[in-house]
Formats: sequence, structure tokens, C-alpha cells
Amino acid sequence: MEIKKATLDDVKDISRIHALSWKFAYKGIVPQDYLDEIEEDFWVSMFADCIKNNDLIAQLIFENHAPIGCISYGKSRDEKFPHWGEIVSLYLLPEYFGKEYGDKLLESALFDLRQSGCQNVYLWVLKENQRARHFYEKNNWKCTKDRCIYQIRGKQLIEVRYIYSPDK
Repeated sequence: MEIKKATLDDVKDISRIHALSWKFAYKGIVPQDYLDEIEEDFWVSMFADCIKNNDLIAQLIFENHAPIGCISYGKSRDEKFPHWGEIVSLYLLPEYFGKEYGDKLLESALFDLRQSGCQNVYLWVLKENQRARHFYEKNNWKCTKDRCIYQIRGKQLIEVRYIYSPDK
């Protein structure tokens, strides 16, 4: 197992991991017709822009030299948390769920965020995504009352904010 910071050369792998993970993890949560239409290159341009502009840091985790998961993070995008860090996404190929690769990516990102001066970190999780919520809770993240509501294909989705504060 190896974790490395992503470069522009990695955006296709990152996008593929996101797409395959979405199709599996959000089945029954996000409308199926939306999931069916997600192509493996859906996030390529977004991650290329984020990496080029230093808006986000992305890391990939490899098993036997093959990329199997990724995490993206950076400074908070929420004005209410100006000195915090934010985990924007954490996805694994479905066959690697529950095998502690997510723990390793999360530890690596939290270490990097602390090194850059962010002691407190938050992230958003779909309220219905019980697998992800359990994962974060077992890693000492706490759910807050903060909510973000949006729609995909007419279905209302609710995200809940989780915070991580090492001193608490």
C-alpha cells in the first residue's frame, strides 16, 4: 500500500474512482437514472482545475501499484469556518470498502491539514449514507446539526456536517 499526492496525470484515475464509488455507495440514495449516466471521466476537468489552481489537494492510495481510492481536501470553503480544513471527498473502489484503506487516506489528509495549520476539520456526508456515517463516527468524527439540502433529479438530498477536533 502506498499513498501519494495526486498530480494532473492522476485526474482520470481520480474521476474513475469517484464514478465507480458513486454508482455503488449511492445506490438507493441518489436517483438511479442519474447514477447510470455518470461516466468515468465525469470529474476529470473539475479535478484538473482544482489541482492546477491549488484549490484542493488530492491523494491517491495504491495497492499493488493500482489506484484504488482517493481523498481531496483543503482550506474550508465555508465562511463560518475560516481557519478550518475541509475533507471534500473520500472514495474507494467498491471492492476495497471496509478494508481500512479509507482510514489510511483519512489519517494522511488529517496529518497534512494539521501540518498546514488546520487543527479543526469538517466534512459533509449524505444523511442516508449509513456506511459512510458509521465510518466517520468510528474515526472520532461528530455529527452536528448543520444541514445542506439540495436536489438531484427532483429528489431532495440532505447532507450532514461532521467535525473533527483532536482536542475534543
